[in-house]
Amino acid sequence: MFVQVLGSLCVLVPFVLVQLGRLTSASLWYTWLNLIGSSVLAVEAAIGHNWGFLLLEAVWAVVSLRSLLTVRPDRVTAVSRDDR
Repeated sequence: MFVQVLGSLCVLVPFVLVQLGRLTSASLWYTWLNLIGSSVLAVEAAIGHNWGFLLLEAVWAVVSLRSLLTVRPDRVTAVSRDDR
């Protein structure tokens, strides 16, 4: 249960921070936390045979990973200022 809560917090905290204007969705912090949280939750869903939840979290993780792998140089510069 602790692992599920930790994974959920990795997804929810950056989401809340974006909604409050404290973080941008283009931030590397946002993307990394989404990748970590969704990956943890996908593993938990697979272990529990929770197929719908596994689909949701696996897609979330793949999209986050793709975003990290296709970082443009201008995004890194912009994110550096946001993440200070």
